Order: sequence, then C-alpha cells, then structure tokens
Amino acid sequence: MISIAISSVLKRLKIRSHLPSTSTTLASYSPVDGQLIAHVVQTTEASYQNQVEQANQAFSTWKQIPAPKRGEIVRQIGTALRAHKEDLGALVSYEMGKSLQEGYGEVQEMIDICDFAVGLSRQLYGLTTQSERPQHRMYEQWHPLGVVGIISAFNFPVAVWSWNAAIAWVCGNTCIWKPSEKTPITAEACQQLVQAVFTKNQIPQAVSCLIQGDASLGTLMANDSRIPLISATGSTRMGKSVAQAVATRLGKSILELGGNNAIIITQHTDLDTALLASIFGAIGTAGQRCTSTRRLIIHASIYEQFKQRLVKAYQQIRIGNPLDEKNHVGPLIDEQAVQTYLSTIEQCKKEGGKLVVEGGLLSGPNYPSSCYVKPCVVEMPPTSKITHQETFAPILYLMKYDTLEEAIAIQNHVPQGLSSAIMTLNLKEAEHFLSVNGSDCGIANVNIGTSGAEIGGAFGGEKETGGGRESGSDAWKAYMRRQTTTINFSDKLPLAQGIKFDL
Repeated sequence: MISIAISSVLKRLKIRSHLPSTSTTLASYSPVDGQLIAHVVQTTEASYQNQVEQANQAFSTWKQIPAPKRGEIVRQIGTALRAHKEDLGALVSYEMGKSLQEGYGEVQEMIDICDFAVGLSRQLYGLTTQSERPQHRMYEQWHPLGVVGIISAFNFPVAVWSWNAAIAWVCGNTCIWKPSEKTPITAEACQQLVQAVFTKNQIPQAVSCLIQGDASLGTLMANDSRIPLISATGSTRMGKSVAQAVATRLGKSILELGGNNAIIITQHTDLDTALLASIFGAIGTAGQRCTSTRRLIIHASIYEQFKQRLVKAYQQIRIGNPLDEKNHVGPLIDEQAVQTYLSTIEQCKKEGGKLVVEGGLLSGPNYPSSCYVKPCVVEMPPTSKITHQETFAPILYLMKYDTLEEAIAIQNHVPQGLSSAIMTLNLKEAEHFLSVNGSDCGIANVNIGTSGAEIGGAFGGEKETGGGRESGSDAWKAYMRRQTTTINFSDKLPLAQGIKFDL
C-alpha cells in the first residue's frame, strides 16, 4: 500500500526515475520499508563546472531585477509549495523516515521562509551615518554576493535548503544546491517546482541549480572561488573541512553543525510541560535533529519523580511506519546510523551508564526494514565522554544537579553550542539562564524544548556548532556584501580626521 501511494506522489510531483547505472545514477532507498524510490542522475565534474558557469551567467541577469520583483518570484514558489504540501510532506517522510506530521511541518517551513523572504525583499536596508565633514553624506548599502553554494543534510532534506535559497534569491544571488546523497528525491521534487515558476516568469533556470552526488561534490564547491559563499549543514567534522577549504581562498561560509542539546529541569518546573518537551525533543525525527534533546539535567529534589514519569511516558511511544499518523517515531536513516546507535549504547554501559529505558533493534511485520530502533534513556555521569559527543539517534541522557550554577556548567561543558532550554516557573532562574552567566548556546529557550525553531529568528549556534546564522532576523546580511559610501556635495575636499593636504 505504501509503494502505491508513493508512486502516485512521485507522479504528481513529476519525478521520473532514470534507468539505473552504477556510474551515472544515484539510487534512493526508503528507510521505512527498504524499497527503492527512484534513481537520479549523478552530477559529473564536467556537469558541475558547467552549472557553476551557468549560475554565474544567470547572476548577471537576476541581480538586475529589483528586489521586490525577485520577492514576487519567491512568493510564487511559496504558492507552489502550498499546492503540493501534502505530497511533498509524504515524500519527505518516506525518503527520510520522519513522521508524516514532521514531513508536513518541514514543507510548512519552506512556505514560511518564502513568506518571510517576500517581506524582506522590500527592506534589505542600510544605515545612514553622520559624517564629520561638512556637506558630506555617508551611508551603507548592500549588494548580492553572486553564487551561493548550499550543502544540506539528510535530516531536513528540504527545509534548510529553503532557509538559504529563499533569502539568497531575494538578495539577488543565484544558488547551487547539493542535497544529501541519502535524500536526493525530495530535492528533485523541489527543483521541479522552482523551475516551473522560473519558466512561467521567464527567469533563467540557473538561478536555481541542483547537483546530485557524494561528498566529492561538496569538496569541489568548497574549493571553488567562483562561489563566494558556502552554507553547509552537517557534522562538525564535515564543517571543519569546508571551513578550512573556504577560508584558504578567503571565501565566506555559514556553518550549521553538530548539537548536543540539554534541557535543565528545575524544581520550579511545570512537570507536564517539561515532560512533553523532553520527549518530543528526544524522539522527534528519531533523535536525528541537530536540535534534538540529548541531555536532561534534572534537579535532585524532583529527579526520581520526573524519571518515573518519563519511563511511563516512553511506554506509550508508538514506533512504526511514519506515514501512519498514529506513530510517533519512524526509522533511522540507514543501517550505518543503526550501528552507531547500538555502539553508543554499548559505550554508555562501559562508562557506567544505567539503562532506564532499554534500547535495541525492532523487527517483525510492523518494522519492514532493519532501521527501526527503540528510543533509549540512560542515566549517565555528566563527565562521561560519550555524553560530550553527538549521536544522531533517540538516546537520552539523564543527569542530576543541586544548584542552578551547577546545571548551567554541566550544560555548557560540551564542545557543541546549538540549542538549550530551561523549564522553570521561577523568573530569577529563567533570567539567570538567559544572562551572560547562563547558556552559551545560540538558542536559549524558557519553557520550550530544544527542538523546533520558528523561521523568524536567526537559527544557529556557537563553538563546534559553527557560529553561522540562517533563516530570520538579520541573517540575510550573510548573503550580501556591505558597501560604505560617502558623497561629497560641497565644492571643497575636506579630509577625515582634520588632515591638511594643500598643493
């Protein structure tokens, strides 16, 4: 039944599977049932070089179009996404393995960022600054960079691309997108919709380019001086490689890398809210979000009570086909992820961890692939090495604290710095958590979990998370170059700092 439904989805999204060839095509298999979805054509190095040239040529045309007109094109893309939300959401769910509701939510993120970008297209503002010289006007303006390279990860196969692309487009840039080789079909579907809008409006197709393949394409992009900005989402290891390559050529990079996110649960918390936030953060997308909750840091006075409630709630989690909306959790992305999950649990045991909710593989008629696992909860010492690493799996670590300062220190004492949260009804605790002595993460929430962000705020983190910002607020500035301009409308040439120069 799943294959029939998905075949209809692919047809409506105009996805055509190419004939398989080990040298020229890339196959996508669903972690839901292990079935082949489709083949896409892999991008050769020659094709890549051609697409970069075309993107640069298209930039010459695209940047001349007034920003509000570019915003109108993005508005139409958002309309196209709305029309295909259910099909795209189902495809995201089937190809990546996240729940159907999360698949719909990911498409909604694309729609939302298009709406945000449309409004932004009538702003892109610069400052006017007071000049120290008489009859001079000084201001700043912003110009597009050129070609923006986007490298996205499997866990959000389309949303993170849209965060970058929609903003980059209204800023006047063209885009080259390399999606994860694990989720190429959703990328093809989005590209089809975008190209249809471009064709309708007589916009050069190369304003949006799609390349398909493995990490070698990302390496080409990172080293390509024709691409002034690389926005890369993925592991810290990958991000360091990209950052070094881009920095060598003095390019720009936006890096959204690993997360090791914690929720501090104080004795003044609303237990119901904290429980729901903790569970969704830990098991949403089967723990494969960069914002997934990895650690719960719980006050000693409520530790046992909250642990028991957590164990009881975990017994109600439904695991299975993510296209069935009754299920909370689908599969991991592939068997390599499963092995990482299993080895992490074994490492927890070696480091003195106590399993509170047992993990393990799931098999049987309700689990038609080998990628289904049980969400796991482990009591771990805060100093254990494994808790300082990011594991993309539904493994949640429990830790105990006595003072808020101790809890914040535990939270911050990891290499990553993406998302953080505190659950408390105490104003002083909340403000301390948000103060300069509090969370060191790029995202700090109060009475909200670590997972799930609105596009209106700038998204990103610190330390080994990379320091980049995408999506809302003034993140658009990363996709443009700043130009300071001074105009002299006097009949003299006064110099700055009062310097005298006469002939």
